[in-house]
This record gives sequence, structure tokens and C-alpha cells, in this order.
Amino acid sequence: MSTTSLITGASSGFGQAIARQLAEAGHRLILLARREARLRQLAEQLPTDCHVLVMDIRDTAAIARLPESLPADFAAVDQLINNAGLALGLEPAHQARLEDWDTMLDTNCKALVHITRAFLPGMVARRRGHVVNMASIAGSYAYPGGNVYGASKAFVQQFSRNLRADLLGTPVRVTCIDPGLAETEFSLVRFHGNAEQADAVYTGTQPLTAEDVAAAVVWALQQPPHVNINQIELMPTGQAWGPLAVHRDSG
Repeated sequence: MSTTSLITGASSGFGQAIARQLAEAGHRLILLARREARLRQLAEQLPTDCHVLVMDIRDTAAIARLPESLPADFAAVDQLINNAGLALGLEPAHQARLEDWDTMLDTNCKALVHITRAFLPGMVARRRGHVVNMASIAGSYAYPGGNVYGASKAFVQQFSRNLRADLLGTPVRVTCIDPGLAETEFSLVRFHGNAEQADAVYTGTQPLTAEDVAAAVVWALQQPPHVNINQIELMPTGQAWGPLAVHRDSG
């Protein structure tokens, strides 16, 4: 029986890399994102059966209808990879745009819990399933300008732990992935399309690639059914924790 995997944010970055690696492993894929042309192009390239869902993950009504609206061959979702998410802005909290905060909370938190709630009952009823939530090291380590983005990813981490607590006694697994510095479209989105600012983030570094993060996801998914990988934190070797910040008055 082929495994059916639903990937949100599948049109680029981590989501696209995860799709490619799971397709090579023989999974049937449901690819969800807003950019139809990219999704369809990806689906045509993959050596597996794909179902394309063009939608905004923040549309909670559409998400609620998803399990019943899928074609029969894709209806039993075995793996839900909650990859869709974003950071917007790097301003300090007192200068940040509230609309950016709202978008991050709606996408990184609210959309993730709604789609998880939509598919979790089916997994429990079928007694098989795996939820993979994409968080970030920003959920564990604060940095200037991380404010709501970091808080949203801390939410994802704790939600993942609480899912495991609720699912004890079922075979359904939950894994949280916490990438560090990784070069995708992430910074381009964060800086609202400013390529110069986005490129500066990676200058002089060798960051993680989308394929690196996808490999961690696939490894967690491929463990024996009795093994749950709770959390994976990965950084490039060129990144580590810094000393605690201390402000000293010069006067």
C-alpha cells in the first residue's frame, strides 16, 4: 500500500524538496500551496501520483472541508507535513507592522492547527499517521527582530509536544523540525521581496539547503512504527549560539 503524504507550502523551499524526496521514496503526494503554476510544474516532474491543491492555507473553511473533498485515491492521508509558514520583517517590536504579525500568526499557528485538526481524526481512526510540524530554532533562541516569528515557532514546538501527549495510546506519531540558517525564499519573503537584503543574510556563510532539511524530515518519517522522533534541531556548522546580550551605558 502506497503512503499518502500531504505537504503544505509545497511550491518552493523545504516543501518542494520534501516532495521530491518523498516522491523518490514512492509516496503518493498531495501538494498544497497558492501558486498554481509552480505546483503543476512540480507535479509533472515527480515520478509519482500527485493531487494538486491550490489554496491559501489561512482559509479555515476550505481547510475544514479538505478531508471529505479529496479524491478517493488520496483520501486516507498517512502523513501531514505542516511546512507552510513565513517570517515577515525584522523590525523591533515597537516598530513592527501589525499586519505582518497577523499574517505570521494566521499562517504559522492558526492554519497549522486547523489543518492538523482536520486530518487527525482520520489518522486516529485508521490507527496510522504521522504529523510533521516545521518550526525553527527561532522558537528556542530569541534574537532582535524575531518577536512574533519566534513566538509563533515556539507555539509550533509546544503544540507538537502536546499533540504527542494527547495521542499517547495511538500509533499516530508527531515530529517537530527546527532548522537554523537555511537558504530558500525565506529571507526574500521576510524582506518583502528586497533581494539585496535577503542575499546579505547568507553572505560569507554556507547555510543549510532545502534538501538538507528535507532529508531530516524523510529520515523521521522512515523510522520503524514504534519509534517517534520528537524533535530535530539542525544548524549549519557555521552557526551556533552566541553569548547573552548585555547592554552597557557608555555615559
